[in-house]
Amino acid sequence: MTGAATNTAVFDHPDFDDHEQVVFAADPASGLRAIIAIHDTTLGPALGGCRIWSYGSTNEAIADALRLSRSMTYRAALAGLPLGGGKAVAIIDSDRPKTPAMLRAMGQAIDRLGGRYITAEGAGSTVTDMDEVAKATPFVSGQSWGAGDPAPATARGVFLCMEAAVRHRLDRDLAGVHVAVKGLGSVGRALAGMLHEAGARITVADIDPARVARARQAFGAASVPVGAISAMEADVFAPCALGGDLNERSIAGLRAAIVCGSASNQLATPEDEIRLAEKGVLYCPDYLVNAGGLIHAARHTLDLPRGTTDAHIRNLPETLLTILAEAARTGATPGAVADRTARDRFRPREELRLLA
Repeated sequence: MTGAATNTAVFDHPDFDDHEQVVFAADPASGLRAIIAIHDTTLGPALGGCRIWSYGSTNEAIADALRLSRSMTYRAALAGLPLGGGKAVAIIDSDRPKTPAMLRAMGQAIDRLGGRYITAEGAGSTVTDMDEVAKATPFVSGQSWGAGDPAPATARGVFLCMEAAVRHRLDRDLAGVHVAVKGLGSVGRALAGMLHEAGARITVADIDPARVARARQAFGAASVPVGAISAMEADVFAPCALGGDLNERSIAGLRAAIVCGSASNQLATPEDEIRLAEKGVLYCPDYLVNAGGLIHAARHTLDLPRGTTDAHIRNLPETLLTILAEAARTGATPGAVADRTARDRFRPREELRLLA
């Protein structure tokens, strides 16, 4: 069963940003409870991952869907892709994890949207999961026979942007630079491997001790508890877990010169980028530096040649440096410049109607 979200739940929500469509989907037989948010389709159909997660409340899931779908619109615009932004979140419980039936039900809910939203792998979902979703809808990317795992492409984009940011702020390459990596999932681990190959010194943290042990063995990384990683004295802090790592409390203890990581929605509030700027920390807008995964998924969705998608990923650090230069020239924060640049590329629907 699929239905529109209520005014109380969405229209008055602080993260609602004139989203085009927000849908609740439920399938009692499989236990599916999901929210699909389509932020903007001015440039093309909304593409965004499917996050499968255990939330503390339905309101948390709504906030996640709204914020993530908005960031996907901005991400696609800055990456130069003819796509809009959307996101699906499926709410699971620890005693009732995801099942093939639940994934197929998610596919059915996506299929009812008629191609306005295309899903892909996200936090808590895998390539195998996308194979299951694809049994119920063609509007999916990231299957084992299609685009596949986007993590290496995401990590590559973050690595290239971090390399550019280090040159911009510290005037050096990554050899010997100390990077504190929070989160060793598929992207964080791949990023740590690239940093190791570049000669960086790495400190890691993850809630899974086995992941930490593998990073220590494979990359010679040091490790600290998850709660201590943001306060490490390091050149770069790389948040690669979930969002909200940068808040008033963590920023007060932050001792890195640069923040550049793969996590989406790293800022808990918009004011937190002001706090970073006042502290002299260079913040690299997350939806720009982590766009490699979206570009990878778009290759299958838009039927782009590999060379084209590789070029889009290689262009991310150039876009970042342009934004950082404009921020320095105007005194604005990098995030504000990135937002404005993205909005200039997906003009509001109201403006398009006036021009029609």
